[in-house]
Amino acid sequence: MHMDSKENRKKYRHDSWKNKRFFDSAKHAWEGVTTIWREERNLRNHFGLGIFPILAGLLLGISKVEWMIIVLCIFLVVIMEFLNTIIETVVDMVTDYNYHPLAKKAKDIAAGAVLVTAVFTLVIASIIFIPRIVEILF
Repeated sequence: MHMDSKENRKKYRHDSWKNKRFFDSAKHAWEGVTTIWREERNLRNHFGLGIFPILAGLLLGISKVEWMIIVLCIFLVVIMEFLNTIIETVVDMVTDYNYHPLAKKAKDIAAGAVLVTAVFTLVIASIIFIPRIVEILF
């Protein structure tokens, strides 16, 4: 019998994994948010660092479009940290915390995606804020 047959999927499907109501889904999603907040220092660091462009935007009076860009960039970094954590968690589960070169590769690439997004955010913030700071100072 094929392992992914309809009968096998029915046999091994756990009804407890399927949310029947929206509020159950929202509850589980919130549990994910609180778990990553508690367990991932880097996520808390990204939120902490995200305060600086918000303060700079308030002090320097950026436009609505610039606000949208800054907030989008901050949340892109946070979302990438979520995805990085997902990948790391699944890799750890699959490898049972044992070293494997492909596991390392997957984790390094996921962390690299966070780094690239954070650098992108710094570039965008520099484009928005440096001209205003230069204007104030000179």
